[in-house]
Amino acid sequence: MSIPYSTGLAVDDSQMSEDTMQGKHLIFQVGNEQYGIEIRFVTEIVGIQKINEVPDLPGYMKGIINLRGRVIPVMDIRARFRLPAREYDERTCIIVVQVGEQTSGLIIDQVKEVTEIPQADIEPPPARTAGQAGNFVQGIGKVGDEVKILLDVGRLFHA
Repeated sequence: MSIPYSTGLAVDDSQMSEDTMQGKHLIFQVGNEQYGIEIRFVTEIVGIQKINEVPDLPGYMKGIINLRGRVIPVMDIRARFRLPAREYDERTCIIVVQVGEQTSGLIIDQVKEVTEIPQADIEPPPARTAGQAGNFVQGIGKVGDEVKILLDVGRLFHA
């Protein structure tokens, strides 16, 4: 699969097996923090597009999109983490993820990079991570002098 990035970056992982994806994370920004999700869950990244509202959804679920004939529910990560809303801009995009049989979209502020974070550089989350986002933290990845908050994609939808 080829993952197009709104930032102009592209990764072709058609030759990548499950083993070669191990330790690779898609890093993205929401607010002032950088988060990561395992690349194996990412199917593609698309620019922000028309989101159709669906009644009676939780506030963080913005609605559905029609992506090449597939109807995909879309979650706004800012709303999920109870961060202040902001206008979508040219860097706002939707990360399409697949967890099990469910395909969903995550609206994020900006894609940063795909990076490898070896398991030795991932620490368990603090015992009680503050805020709503803490419920979704899988670990803390150390990349050079920076840390990336690694999210459990499955928990985003089910916690």
